[in-house]
Order: sequence, then C-alpha cells, then structure tokens
Amino acid sequence: MAPKIRSAAIITKIGSSEAEAAASRVARLLNASRVKVYSVFPLKVDGTVAAKQEELQGKIDIVFAIGGDGTTLRAFRTIPGKAPLFSINSGGHRGILSEADADAIDESISAILAGKYFYDSRTRIQASSGKTTFPAALNDILITRVSLTRTPLVSIRLMGDEIMQRMDGIVISTPTGSTGHSFSIGGPVLHEGMNCLILSPIASVNRMPQLVIPVEEITIQSTYESHLIIDGQETFSVAADQPIKISKYADDATFLRLQKKGMRQLAKLGFSKLGF
Repeated sequence: MAPKIRSAAIITKIGSSEAEAAASRVARLLNASRVKVYSVFPLKVDGTVAAKQEELQGKIDIVFAIGGDGTTLRAFRTIPGKAPLFSINSGGHRGILSEADADAIDESISAILAGKYFYDSRTRIQASSGKTTFPAALNDILITRVSLTRTPLVSIRLMGDEIMQRMDGIVISTPTGSTGHSFSIGGPVLHEGMNCLILSPIASVNRMPQLVIPVEEITIQSTYESHLIIDGQETFSVAADQPIKISKYADDATFLRLQKKGMRQLAKLGFSKLGF
C-alpha cells in the first residue's frame, strides 16, 4: 500500500507566472486534503509555509516541481532528502522529465492522494576534484575547455584503461540525460532504467567515438583549465592537470509516476507514432 502523503514542497520555475498559477492550484488541492505544504523560496503561495531548500530536510513526503526540465533538475539537486518528485510541465518547453501538464493537475493530485502511483528510480552521478565535491547530476556533467584558442590534451581513465585525446571537452551523461546535451551532439537515446553512462567527446581531433559503458568510476584530466558544468545549470572551474573523478551518486533520483510508459523520451522528443 502506498504511504499516505502528509506534507509536500512546491518549487517552481523562477519568474514564471504560469508556473506560479499552477503552484497555487496544487497548494489549494493539497490543503483541501489536509496536506501541509511548503513553498520553496522565492515562491510565495497562499496557504503554504515559506521555506528555504535547506530547511526541508526530513519534513516532506513529496516534491512538486512545476516548470520545465530545468526546474526538475534544480529540485533534485537542491532539495535535501530522498522525497520522490512529481514533475508538472507548466511554463517549460518539451518537459521530457515531466509526468503531467498543467491541465491535468486536478486528476494528478487526486490519483496521488489516493495512492495510485509508483516510483521510478534514476541513476545520478557526481564529480569531485581534490577536496571539492560537486553537486550530484541527474542529466550530465560537461567538462569543457576555458580557453577558446588552445585545445587541451584530455586523459580519460576508465575500466583499467586510459584514453588520451585532444578535444574541446567531454559530456558524461546518464540514461536520463541521454536526451539532453549528449543527444544534441549525436549521442544515442537510452531507456532511462538502464544502468550505464554515455561518454560523448566534443570536437575530438582524432574523432574519438562515443562510448556506452557500465557505471564505474571515471577520472578525467585536462592539460588546460576547464569548466565543469552540472546539468547545464551550475559552472565550476577546475585547474589544469587537476584530476576529476566521476562516480555513481549514492542516492538515485526518485520520480513519482502515475502511468507506465515505454520509451517516454521518444514521445517527448516528437516521435510519438513509433508505437511506444
């Protein structure tokens, strides 16, 4: 039997009036069922308790991310704990990660409160360099050169081997992120439930192929200063010749789903007549 929802947090796309209106609708429906609702700063919604992300540890049973895929990625990265997330596409674009659109809020909340849902776990990855550990990524980690006039020599150590290539950078993508940056540079679309990673070189001088590998530790080292970008949203600097270790994050991301779908990414990408 599905656990009863007693408390929830709502996070929205920043500055989107459409997402804020949807958040108000979600809050009213939850309040009517005596669910305590927190609105994540800077969102302010009547009938909710305003809170910062770090204040929600251990207080919530579910997170509602309202906006586009960027909001969903930000929610997984910033809201502490292991509460499952329900993504509503409102004010976003394709909403590949979303479970429902804004016009399905009423029936979605009704199904969730009735326990008619299931969990969908996704692999996350995390990078560290020296004494610095970076936020976990659900989609991908991009390592790219800072200088536009010098092409670095990049060392990639994985599974007991080392690959040395001159390239602009590399994308390390999860199956969830296979429809993101990796896809835009020619990578395959993987089923989200697979346990593997995609390595996609960017402008490799010797045309290094894209690799699909098991989820094992990878060490990347560049001869020049690099930018390390998490899920396309947070950027960090890494010094030249500083090793970057990438490994599976301890906690998977957990989506709350209402309907089982096959290759849901294909439908969201516009390939809706393939029989999935």
